Amino acid sequence: MTDSARIVIIGGGVGGASIAYHLTRLGERDVVLLERGELTSGSTFHSAGLVGQLRADPTLTRMNQYSVELYRTLPGWVECGGIKLASTPERMEEIRRQIGWARTFGLPLEEISVAEAVELFPLMDPAGVVGACYLPTDGQIDPSQLCYALAAKAREGGARIRTRTRVLGIDVERGRVRRVRTDQGDIDCEIVVNCGGMFAPEIGRMAGVRVPIVPMSHQYVVTEAFHDLSGLPTLRDPDLLVYYRQDVRGLVMGGYERTSSPWVDPVPADFNGKLLAPDWDRFAEISENSAKRVPVMADVGIRSFVNGPEAFTPDNEFCLGETEVGGLFVAAGFCAHGIAGAGGVGLVMAEWIVQGEPTWDLWHMDIRRFGPQYRSPSYTRKRVVENYETYYDIRYPGHERQAGRPLRVSPVYGWHREHGAVFGEKAGWERVNYYAANETEEGRRPDGWAGRHWSPAIGVEHRATRTTAGLFDETSFAKIEVTGPDAAELLEWVCDNRVAREVGAVTYTQALNRRGGIECDFTVTRRGEDDFLVVTGTAFGSHDLGWLRKQARARGAAVRIADVTSRHACFALWGPKARDILSQLTDDPLTFPFMTARELTVGDVPVLALRVTFAGELGWELYCPMEYGMALWRELWAAGRPYGMVAGGYRAIDTLRLEKGYRVWGADIGPETTPHEAGLGFCVRMDKDFLGRDALDPDPERRLRCITLADPRMVALGNEPVRVGGEVAGRVTSGGFGHTVGASIAYAYLPVGPGTEVTVELFGVEVDGVVAREPLFDPEGERVRA
Repeated sequence: MTDSARIVIIGGGVGGASIAYHLTRLGERDVVLLERGELTSGSTFHSAGLVGQLRADPTLTRMNQYSVELYRTLPGWVECGGIKLASTPERMEEIRRQIGWARTFGLPLEEISVAEAVELFPLMDPAGVVGACYLPTDGQIDPSQLCYALAAKAREGGARIRTRTRVLGIDVERGRVRRVRTDQGDIDCEIVVNCGGMFAPEIGRMAGVRVPIVPMSHQYVVTEAFHDLSGLPTLRDPDLLVYYRQDVRGLVMGGYERTSSPWVDPVPADFNGKLLAPDWDRFAEISENSAKRVPVMADVGIRSFVNGPEAFTPDNEFCLGETEVGGLFVAAGFCAHGIAGAGGVGLVMAEWIVQGEPTWDLWHMDIRRFGPQYRSPSYTRKRVVENYETYYDIRYPGHERQAGRPLRVSPVYGWHREHGAVFGEKAGWERVNYYAANETEEGRRPDGWAGRHWSPAIGVEHRATRTTAGLFDETSFAKIEVTGPDAAELLEWVCDNRVAREVGAVTYTQALNRRGGIECDFTVTRRGEDDFLVVTGTAFGSHDLGWLRKQARARGAAVRIADVTSRHACFALWGPKARDILSQLTDDPLTFPFMTARELTVGDVPVLALRVTFAGELGWELYCPMEYGMALWRELWAAGRPYGMVAGGYRAIDTLRLEKGYRVWGADIGPETTPHEAGLGFCVRMDKDFLGRDALDPDPERRLRCITLADPRMVALGNEPVRVGGEVAGRVTSGGFGHTVGASIAYAYLPVGPGTEVTVELFGVEVDGVVAREPLFDPEGERVRA
């Protein structure tokens, strides 16, 4: 065994082999791949081998598209196409929505009739089928053959592959990986990539890292030969929970049963190239459903029954990226669709490792999205089980998962419950979506999916904030302290705006990557000469914390960067009457200007008041130590009621921010969009040096534009194609209804300006719209600065 390598990959499945190959393509030669058994002996060898491309996540779709491009150059690829059936009208709506998504990626997904589906897959019984779609570029591939082909290419590029080599430990020194210890000797290294699949949690623990993955028993059968057909497409019927693909003259059939079976962690040490015992009782539902769609399945013989553990994450997205230990990467948790994504995983991970950041927006797959709650094996298991058992369910907007709740709660949680709050969950926090008690009018229910999980209370809370005042619990906001002698210098380097200003200044800013893309979007409050408070979105705390620490390490900055989210409650008071309400509770002057902060006493509570808004109204975010939270809320509620103030939730905040054009990271902006493209050029200070500065183009070809739709009941949800002159020019990043402006609003990156007529495809229907000047509400910002 060699005693050193720059990069060590642990795991010889299709993911590890793909990463090794793609690293060599980028010029890396000092790469060693370690496998405890033989190649493919984890989950790869028993994968079903279906390769579908379209996913809800745009980046994963592009990754799968790249996989197909790569697999076309490898032996064993069969481009047979893929059919998805709708056995309910609701599923047909989902299919038409997905056809719209596909057009934004150039995928030739098309709606086909039931008769056309039968012609393509003659074994199916069309009874109960409402409709279908067909993607001719989907296919299938033998998983083991794929893994060996990628491994051969990696060897050709200079990578070394060592099988039958068991990893015993990972040494970490000063926060970075330094060594991998194996039963064949130790390997000094700079980078370790954990591609362990179901073994990934165990490998992570060797370096003190929690990888939130649970092995789930996934079953399918391979039938005996019974037909003479060739070129059958893959077939999915999610309403019946089943999928099929051709296997020579037989079929492979599997699915996602409603009663799942999590497996053990740690996985037994000798579990190499093995399967679990068949569980026919648990497979009965799938088996019965399969015969409804393909009747011959009731009588055909079974050649083999495969019950293999597959690594699943809590949200059914891959687990990729660098961990809190420097140089330790993860590429695991492929959730039974790793064969489809393996090519793309290799591409993005190799870029991430070599360049220090990925080219594409991988937030939905980034390991940093899993906050500290996922250190709990119990919580992780609950979320994974719920995810697996609802794998084929239609995900309507506003759908809320239930497992592991409630977990993280504000000090006002009990008050919210008593007052009829309907909760949502984000990053483990219970957050108010709206209050059922505010359903005091019928309201205008949007058509289609946007009308599901909707309440007239959203409009009531929105309008009250615009006319009097709204009180919102934002305790879940992530809060990060940056302190120390180099704090100001570090933040000036990280942020595109000037943040090291006078004490008390609040700055809205972005943190950019080296390509000028927006890695973070937050406010920075200077509390002292060497003391800064960063406030970011609930779900982005671990991401932004990791980004700041990474830049601090790279510059050797003398700073302390700490997550202080749980120290502070935060309540937002916004609206035309906000100053009148707050003045009842404090003798401190409230004349300090917009985007500044002051320490106040509100009632009996010490408060840091930030004069900021995400609603486009006069107001403050009020921060206090968590133990004062209930007292502060009570004081604010009592003072506000005589003015007609209402308590509101996050659904109202979203409609308020849409009217003002406030951007949301992870939807409207992200690592692939620059501030000038996003309409945030006002934050950029080109007279100072900052990360990503040299990559910025102040005159980009496309910009984020606001679209108003002609039909206010038709509401865009995200990813819908936007056409200009009949051609797809962009896709919707976010949308909703503006209760003050009375319009359906959507945002999209487009190469055209205000006044341009467009169409937005909603569930197969072209809806007229126009690019509007923004913001739609209070364009001069007079209400914010009142």
